[in-house]
Amino acid sequence: MNENKTNINWYPGHMAKTKRLISENINLIDIVYEVIDARIPYSSKIKDIDDMLKNKPRILIVTKMDLCDIEETNKFLNKYKEDGYHVIPVDLVSGKNVNMIIDKTKEILKPLDEKRKEKGLKKRSYRALIVGIPNVGKSTLINRLVGKKATNVGNMPGVTKNLSWIRINNDIELLDSPGILWPKLDSEEVALNLAAMSAIKEEILELSDISIHILNKLDNYYNNKLKERYGIDKVNREDYLETLDLIGKRRGCLLKGGVVDYDKVYSLIIRDIKDSNIKGITFDRF
Repeated sequence: MNENKTNINWYPGHMAKTKRLISENINLIDIVYEVIDARIPYSSKIKDIDDMLKNKPRILIVTKMDLCDIEETNKFLNKYKEDGYHVIPVDLVSGKNVNMIIDKTKEILKPLDEKRKEKGLKKRSYRALIVGIPNVGKSTLINRLVGKKATNVGNMPGVTKNLSWIRINNDIELLDSPGILWPKLDSEEVALNLAAMSAIKEEILELSDISIHILNKLDNYYNNKLKERYGIDKVNREDYLETLDLIGKRRGCLLKGGVVDYDKVYSLIIRDIKDSNIKGITFDRF
């Protein structure tokens, strides 16, 4: 991984509160659903989560599989499997593989049932905690698991503000948590990847930096997407304004007199990722 050092501190109070609440409630939890974004399978994995979750069994749920570059994403998923994770990639649009989460939960927690039986206790509902970065699709995933709208689905980082219990079915109760990050984003690459996928509020980093990061990623790995979406063959890294001018003129981001409105171009590029207009991309690399 290319990890240029940076020092971005974006850690709203509710994230610190969420971590405290998770730590306070972790002893109630039987299993953790850790959710990551298939387009940034490294950058979207919460960096300081292990201490907080103790040694609870964990399922790594990979959302947005329909939007990623499967070949690149699978390199990370295979590594996570080697590291001992139970990995379940899901497509939240079609609902593909969502039921596998419930089946895998029952399989992993079977010893819990047997232990209770030995003690003469009745079987009880499994208690799962769901955690992930902002905007990773947790609310949509919960709705898929429940089979109906269960929570406020928001497309802004950090919409859910408190922990709340949701009954998935007779077997599983789910403790939902707001999206969390880690206190110091010390890698510029990770910070920009998170911003590109709307996990960090746009005002934290410069829109120009985020949009140029997106263009560079497309130029490096997905040149055909540049052509399809913006009608350009490559990014001019000696003079980004030339590239932005071409995109602005082609996409009508103009002020009076035909002058390119760069802020509009930046917003357009970021929105193209946010609205899934550009698919088949993975920004993390081994």
